[in-house]
Amino acid sequence: MSIDQRTLGTTSPLTVSALGLGCMGMSAFYGTPDEEGGLATIRRALDLGVTFLDTSDMYGPHTNERLVGRAIAGRRDEVQLATKFGIVAGPGRERAYDSSPAYVRSACDASLQRLGVDHVDLYYQHRVDPKVPIEETVGAMAELVTAGKVRHLGLSEASAATIRRAHAVHPITALQTEYSLFTRDLEDEILPTLRELGIGLVPYSPLGRGILTGAITSESTLEEGDSRRSAYFPRLNGEGLQANLRLVDAVRAIAEEKGCTPGQLALAWVLAQGEDVAPIPGTKRVRYLEENAGAADVELSADDLQRLTDAVPRDAVVGERYGDMSSIDA
Repeated sequence: MSIDQRTLGTTSPLTVSALGLGCMGMSAFYGTPDEEGGLATIRRALDLGVTFLDTSDMYGPHTNERLVGRAIAGRRDEVQLATKFGIVAGPGRERAYDSSPAYVRSACDASLQRLGVDHVDLYYQHRVDPKVPIEETVGAMAELVTAGKVRHLGLSEASAATIRRAHAVHPITALQTEYSLFTRDLEDEILPTLRELGIGLVPYSPLGRGILTGAITSESTLEEGDSRRSAYFPRLNGEGLQANLRLVDAVRAIAEEKGCTPGQLALAWVLAQGEDVAPIPGTKRVRYLEENAGAADVELSADDLQRLTDAVPRDAVVGERYGDMSSIDA
């Protein structure tokens, strides 16, 4: 397998591995955390050329950044390191947001300390804070660039209007948002905006939170405590899951023809959406990392891409991607 590199952003470009690694599940949300498995997976990723690593201060919270820092110790120069700020736990562990300038500065310093580095390559606002104008937040993030603590700025789950306002303050290198065969809403307005402004796209959950691998066949496939078993992810529960598994069967049939796994085919589809796209499938297992990396060698013709798009029509996916809210700001 061969992992190429891609460039995110044109005004403030960052070169990354075309396929990255989302580290969240090693420490939070997807079943029992596995620090040793996570360390082995990250180190193997670097060996394979998967050098674009993604974490956040809220994964754990805090424990995932420490894990990533341990894994890359002595190999920092090989890594394009991304982390995020802005989601904080409320008094009852409910989700809250803070993107005030003071918090931006303190969150960055804390992340650098946990990661054991003097700078991060890409610093994202994890979610748009409705209480703080985006201009104030990005202004504070720009100060971190001037200070040398951050090389490039990113947003996550931002609307087209917010992206424009942010980019007018300081060049935005990348937007991270959900994008896969199962989630294509951003093609309407957000993706054209990114291309107009010269901003790269970093798709998270490019495997539909695992369903596109074919490994999820029922709720019981997932470990107790895995958040994907909850109503928060209606596509992976009840009638939604059963309907969506039929779409996965269609992807599997094409994968068999191509001589690859359904997950590799789904990742290859995302990779084929443009040279400015660098997906970050997550895993805490070396064997799944190696399978994902194999997607880089799957070649898709224009006919293959059309067959996949036809096999998973946008309006055929049952259930919203989040059960209780839209994650993208209005």
